[in-house]
Amino acid sequence: MKKIGLILVGVVCFSLTGLAGNKQPATAKWAGNINVEKLSEYLKLNNCQSSEVSNICDFFSEQMNHATTARFDQNKKLRQAIYGNLKLMKQTLSKEQYAKYLTIMNITLSNKGIELK
Repeated sequence: MKKIGLILVGVVCFSLTGLAGNKQPATAKWAGNINVEKLSEYLKLNNCQSSEVSNICDFFSEQMNHATTARFDQNKKLRQAIYGNLKLMKQTLSKEQYAKYLTIMNITLSNKGIELK
């Protein structure tokens, strides 16, 4: 039941991103360098989690760079990169940490002008 609740929170967060004002197409190049140290502090990660999150963030940045520079199926590749990242993070983080991470991702994507259609 808690999993369904977390999934619904994630869906609502990403839905609200699309409803936010000043919608921009996701054509801007991803230049988001994720500060893993600050993320580790905020989520209170242990050493094992911190290492895994660092690897996931590096992989996510690569995927986002590929997606934003793609000529075809850009939105599909963005969606795959974002949801792939969320899936990996969900496996690594606790429920509380993952809920905080969803909030961070929602704000970050909104600030970058990335909307998922």
